[in-house]
Amino acid sequence: MSVLEVKNLYKVFGPNAGRVFGLLQKGLDKQDIHARTGCTIGINDASFTIEKGEIFVVMGLSGSGKSTVLRCLNRIIDSTRGKVLIHGDDITGMSHEKLLRLRRAKVSMVFQHFALLPHRSVIGNTEYGLEISGVGREERQKRARDALKLVGLDGYENSMPDELSGGMKQRVGLARALANDAEILLMDEAFSALDPLIRAQMQDELLELQARMHKTIVFITHDLDEALKLGDRIAIMRDGAIVQIGTPEDILSNPADEYVSTFVQNIDRTKVITANKIMRSAPTITMPREGPQVAIRRMEKYDVSTIYVTDSERRLKGLVTIDDAIKCAEEGKKDLQSCINEDVFVTRTETLISDLISTALMTKYPIAVLNEDNHLVGIVSRSAILAEVKRESDAEHKPMLLKENPVVQVNVPSAAEKEENANG
Repeated sequence: MSVLEVKNLYKVFGPNAGRVFGLLQKGLDKQDIHARTGCTIGINDASFTIEKGEIFVVMGLSGSGKSTVLRCLNRIIDSTRGKVLIHGDDITGMSHEKLLRLRRAKVSMVFQHFALLPHRSVIGNTEYGLEISGVGREERQKRARDALKLVGLDGYENSMPDELSGGMKQRVGLARALANDAEILLMDEAFSALDPLIRAQMQDELLELQARMHKTIVFITHDLDEALKLGDRIAIMRDGAIVQIGTPEDILSNPADEYVSTFVQNIDRTKVITANKIMRSAPTITMPREGPQVAIRRMEKYDVSTIYVTDSERRLKGLVTIDDAIKCAEEGKKDLQSCINEDVFVTRTETLISDLISTALMTKYPIAVLNEDNHLVGIVSRSAILAEVKRESDAEHKPMLLKENPVVQVNVPSAAEKEENANG
């Protein structure tokens, strides 16, 4: 369900903004229009929707219009044309009183430079929005303390801003937004003032918070790595216009134009592309319904030497090789239990390719891909993984470095482990 929708949004800075639209229709660009009129195009016909619980990242270089878009979403800046709908209500025409109520109830903002009041304590800053909204002292302090605990500042309630590190100050800003319990969080370059190590930590903490709270987040950044890490979808802006909207994989795999290609050319695809992007269907056989003869016939049909064994609900039991299937058949066995190899590497659909590289080097079989219900949904071959690594290496003209990647754990227990577990 769409929480926020932007339709044909424009923002023109300068006198007589209306004269700009005729020039835009004639195809003049931002620079030409500024030279002719003195007006600057902040946003040029931006349209997008944001779904409930989504992290939507807007990124671009300085002057691209990304922060202007954010400020139009809660009308800190009034747009020149277009609509901004929050749950279907167009805020561009709202009265001042109704807009204030919307900001206090539905939308909170986290700023780049913390925006803390230096004379108020940590809890005083955190409860400030609730205070000006008229929430009683006991209620607002409880909500502020709960929010501070969420961001890891439990125990710092009475500290002053000048006693905090940069990362802690940003946590206070985030806690202040969370204390309002707004559905939508607008985050304007929220981590860019932090040093790289703290910035990465804050990104991780935001993702952990989002996994628990499921806010709808609009996140502004100029950093593509940050956008790829945080965004469910990314909108890339240039000269006030949105050039492309897509998932991180969409952006990397199918850049819309040369501008986006230039943006992503130095990104390591293996750290963004996930297993479900390169997996293929797995030849399978179902226990106990099908036995060795069916396994042999199916492997012959698909021209493979291994087949994956599942139960009737598609839960993975292991794999069977052609040699073991033939042996079972020759011994007259009617089921596959005794010839199943349970030493199978498995992974999830969302696992990054970079996390599969060391496993691909260790195993001679494809890696089984499971969904959130532990059902087999496909396999990733060694060749597919290493081909992605080679593509990345060729793109950067550097040798393949394969030793530093973590091993994917084997999730299918052995028969001995099953017996040990059964015996307590």
